[in-house]
Amino acid sequence: MNLEQPLASGLSALGLDLNSAQQQKLLDYVALIAKWNKVYNLTAVREPEAMITQHLLDSLTVLPHLKQVTRLIDIGTGAGLPGIPLAIARPELQITLLDSIHKKTTFLRQACLELVLTNAEVVCERVEHFQPKLGYEAVISRAFADLGEFARLTAHLLAKGGKLYAMKGIYPHEELSRLPQQFKLEEVIPLTVPGMDANRHLVILRVEEQ
Repeated sequence: MNLEQPLASGLSALGLDLNSAQQQKLLDYVALIAKWNKVYNLTAVREPEAMITQHLLDSLTVLPHLKQVTRLIDIGTGAGLPGIPLAIARPELQITLLDSIHKKTTFLRQACLELVLTNAEVVCERVEHFQPKLGYEAVISRAFADLGEFARLTAHLLAKGGKLYAMKGIYPHEELSRLPQQFKLEEVIPLTVPGMDANRHLVILRVEEQ
């Protein structure tokens, strides 16, 4: 199966200029997920071609909104989404991949090793227990079900002026109405994933200075 063309077309549609080595790493990453998925059940998406759209391109839609970020943590990263595609696309971006499930972090460590992602580190820990030495400019997740819970559990990870980035499906009106008082909505950005006919939004939150 030739996956080079759908990936290249999708990147072009997103306006992302990734070199051939980066594109090959993305394809190698999909191959790793497909291989490990048979035993570790990393993702419900089984077909590599579907992974191009639903995993790689979906993850990379947020890239233009992280231009000023140098340190990022991906919470509940699972198979490494969106963190590993972002690490491949932005080698200068320091990324922490955090998940509390051991088999997933085992996969992540192997993936980072095989893909030579020197800008990514893997942490097996519950988010509320993780105490980094330095705060992060961006805390991102595409797995949390509820914005309020995401905000409460991750605020301690932020550096001063840092922001929370939640990747969501439909516009989360109800969840936004239930946000804890200290969190303020900065922006909700509609995202278009090439080849995917679904609503996608990036919700950006900040903590109100006391």
